[in-house]
Amino acid sequence: MNANPATAPTLPAQGFERGGGVGATVNQMVSISQTEPATQGIRPITLLQPGRILFGDGCITDFVAHLGQLGLKNLFVVASASALKSCAGFFSKLDAAGIRARISSDINAEPTVKMFEACLAAARSEPLDGVIGLGGGSAMDVAKLVAALAEEGSQPVRDVFGINLLRGRKLFLACLPTTSGTGSEVSPNSILLDESAQLKKGVISPHLVPDVACIDPVLTYSVPPAVTAATGLDALTHCIEAYANRFAHPTVDLYALQGIKLIADNLLAVLANGQDAEARANMALGSLYGGLCLGPVNTAAVHALAYPLGSEYHVAHGISNAVLLPHVLRFNVPAAPERYAQIALALGVEPASTHTATAERGIVKLEQLMARCPMHTRVSEFGVPKEALPRLAKAAMTVTRLLKNNPRTLTEADALQIYLSAW
Repeated sequence: MNANPATAPTLPAQGFERGGGVGATVNQMVSISQTEPATQGIRPITLLQPGRILFGDGCITDFVAHLGQLGLKNLFVVASASALKSCAGFFSKLDAAGIRARISSDINAEPTVKMFEACLAAARSEPLDGVIGLGGGSAMDVAKLVAALAEEGSQPVRDVFGINLLRGRKLFLACLPTTSGTGSEVSPNSILLDESAQLKKGVISPHLVPDVACIDPVLTYSVPPAVTAATGLDALTHCIEAYANRFAHPTVDLYALQGIKLIADNLLAVLANGQDAEARANMALGSLYGGLCLGPVNTAAVHALAYPLGSEYHVAHGISNAVLLPHVLRFNVPAAPERYAQIALALGVEPASTHTATAERGIVKLEQLMARCPMHTRVSEFGVPKEALPRLAKAAMTVTRLLKNNPRTLTEADALQIYLSAW
């Protein structure tokens, strides 16, 4: 794969949106790690990552040993119900190490403020010295906020929606993903649905970066094909949008291109055999790389246009990204043909005579990949009427924190045309 980030083209920079105070929605916020782009040389960047990242088959054993070395005895575990069966061995190891785990397994959908507050109340019912998030992104996002706000007298969660409003976190925090997709285990973000406003709102803070991320691919073996496809395509979109991004950066390009290659090379193998150890490990690694892209660079128009599909029509996040991905990329290619050509090469296509032609081969490869996944590939197949598309386009344009990152400026008319092409 020809992917030298040191010689990759520099995309045009643009200013950052300021603000994001109390009550800022996820649509209004930018990453805390972004700074004003430098006028010369390589612009400054801040990488916020866990102090310890464990990766590999069976590394959960090393994780439990580390907990013992830290002297942790009382843990509160926020787990998705689907993860409890596949992670029974983990709880047995905790018990054998003399570590007590109180489990909350009520986060089985997109987490709301009400769901979070119920989980927080359960965490506060007894003393604890650490919090673990075990499951997909929803469980991990809630666990991160519980760890930050578990002390009596802590800030109400609605007071910390925004950027850098958390005063701190004293409790130990670790995240163990059981899917290969969200990257929450290494990000500084937590997202909740505020029912009172019917808006997704986010807390973005370095205090939400876990102390430890433990990525054991074995925990993903039991994930069914439909979820494997949705989460894998979500991770793939993270990597693609981080590489073709106005704020792309050499320190993140490495993660993005390798993540694209790993996911493209292994997704179909995992769908064919969920017990394929090598393919599962490669998917988990690709997902981790995608997560490491999120804090410093973040995503762009694909995610921005996907949010209204998820909010109004409850399309799974990874699937809504996938359905829109080829259409957004075709719109974007003229703004960064060389970047999209590098993405195509990472996807495994042969180079064509021009960057644009190579990029188109990559988009076709993506469409072929998605056609072999257990998923719908048209917006209309999710019960979205054509007359709703203008409303969705208007809603997508409010996601300015991500649209700012897109290589090509997107208007409401452009958004509508993309929805129409995907419908």
